Amino acid sequence: MATEHSPINYLQLDKQLCFALYSTSLAMTKLYKPLLEKLGLTYPQYLVMLILWEGDGLALKDIAEQLHIDSGALTPVIKRLEAQGLLQRQRQADNERTLEIGLTPAGRALREQAQAVPLAVGVACATPEAEIHALREQLQQLRKNLIHNT
Repeated sequence: MATEHSPINYLQLDKQLCFALYSTSLAMTKLYKPLLEKLGLTYPQYLVMLILWEGDGLALKDIAEQLHIDSGALTPVIKRLEAQGLLQRQRQADNERTLEIGLTPAGRALREQAQAVPLAVGVACATPEAEIHALREQLQQLRKNLIHNT
C-alpha cells in the first residue's frame, strides 16, 4: 500500500493511461452500438459516413488517412456500405489507381437520421460541452505526439 512517503506503483492497472483510454473506448463503443443499429451501421461504417457527409466524393486513401488506418483495412467497410446502397465506388477517369468514394441519395438521406447520435452521446457523457471539447483536443494532441514518437 503506497503511503505519502512511498513511491507510487506505476504497474497498477488504474495507473495506466492505456487502460483508461481502452476501457473508455469500450464504454463509448457500447453506448454507440444501439444508436447506430437504428441506422443500420457499425461504428467503423459510421466513421466513414461522417467523413463523407462532411465532404462527399473522396479518394479511399484520403478517407483512410483521416481515420488513421490502412486503406486495405478500410476496403471491407466500404464494400459493405456499398452493398447497403449508401455509397458507390468509382475509379477516377484521369487516374485509374485512385478509387473515389461517393454517397448515394440513400447515403445522403441517412445523415438526417444520424443527427440524433451525437446528441444522445452528449447527454450520456453528462459533461459540459466545453469540457468535452477540451478533452477531445487533448486526445488529438496525444495522438499526434504518439504518432510522432513511434
